[in-house]
Amino acid sequence: MTSFVSHTTVDCRNAYELSEWWKQLLGYVDIPDDPNEPGHEECMVRDPETHHTVLFIEVPESKSVKNRIHFDLRPRTGTRDDEVERVRGLGATELADLRDKHGPGTGWVVFADPEGNEFCILRSEADLAATS
Repeated sequence: MTSFVSHTTVDCRNAYELSEWWKQLLGYVDIPDDPNEPGHEECMVRDPETHHTVLFIEVPESKSVKNRIHFDLRPRTGTRDDEVERVRGLGATELADLRDKHGPGTGWVVFADPEGNEFCILRSEADLAATS
């Protein structure tokens, strides 16, 4: 017997605001029968293509250390560098630019969401194909 990942949960201070921010970043949507609204302590969003879900749950504690788990995101279209600019435009905080870490055309950029949760922007499939 084995288990599977039902959904990914993110602890946060404001579930609605953070779920709205991540919906823009990921292109996820509310679940039709369970829309997220201001004041909700739990807000779930879903990928309309894969149906992966992310649940944002309000907790009383603030984030105080580096995440032990984080999202590595790959752009659906365009390039990593295009996505980095889009993410900056959404208000993410850049923590580390590790592009070209292992040579030209490699690497990633580390960001934090509005509540400080880290995530990385990787090279797109098109970037990978162009450098292989």
